[in-house]
Amino acid sequence: MLDPASLYSYEGERPVLVEPPLVVALSGFVDAGSAVRLAVEHLLGTRDHEVVATFDVDQLHDYRARRPTMTFGGTSWTDYEAPRLQLHRLHDEEGSSLLLLTGPEPDVQWERFTAAVWQLADDLGVGLTIVLNAAPTAVPHTRPSGVTASASRPELLEGYRTWDVEAQVPGHAAALLALRGAQAGRDVLSVLAHVPHYLAGNEYPDAAAVLVRTLSGATGVAASVQELLEAASRTRVEVDAQVADSPEAAAVVRALEEQYDASGDAGRGTEAGSAFLPTADELGEEFERFLAGREEDPGTP
Repeated sequence: MLDPASLYSYEGERPVLVEPPLVVALSGFVDAGSAVRLAVEHLLGTRDHEVVATFDVDQLHDYRARRPTMTFGGTSWTDYEAPRLQLHRLHDEEGSSLLLLTGPEPDVQWERFTAAVWQLADDLGVGLTIVLNAAPTAVPHTRPSGVTASASRPELLEGYRTWDVEAQVPGHAAALLALRGAQAGRDVLSVLAHVPHYLAGNEYPDAAAVLVRTLSGATGVAASVQELLEAASRTRVEVDAQVADSPEAAAVVRALEEQYDASGDAGRGTEAGSAFLPTADELGEEFERFLAGREEDPGTP
């Protein structure tokens, strides 16, 4: 394998940090409701930050599979939105900081990319790594989103609902990163936000809010979610209006509400692990269908 260090370069001098948490939030594959993307946009839009390192996307991206946007100004090309895979450092008002790896999931060289990320983590003294994902589940939009989690060791899962099922699904780079980290004895927590399965193809800010709250609780770095909650409120009003116009959709939502409420999780808010999880088999089947669809059409937004 080629030297992983040739995949990235530091922007300026390497910062001196004390066990900063690393949040991995790659776009593209396991991101139902665009929850991961919305969480990243919110964090970068509300926290002071700077770029620590930049990856050479040309070595990792399949431009024919995911074509970047270009702008034609009538007589000539005027702009090109190049994909960027970068490591950011975010700060809160208390002086705490975290590292945020964001950008398109690499299409190729997963092992080399994984080795490069862990090499960067060692250089920067990373402590806990948190991987963000979102998937469709059998929950109604009228109830709070929640999360399930997996981790490199059981102690990291305290307070989280877990996905206790064995399944084979299409892989993705963030999952390989978590696997290799666990095999090397690193602390890795993977968080999966729940998105109503009937809204998986739409933006769902409520799931983004629970991701931000979860990483804030796990890292101790303060992060407000007020803007996301306001967006979630607007989304619910829109969805409620559409559901009201469809008796079939209304019946589905009512059935999901009854299941959720009967589970005993009603009213527990968006604390880690609070969302209704029907059964391991049902969640596994829904997750496999979602990933299978992403595998068939990787360009689906």
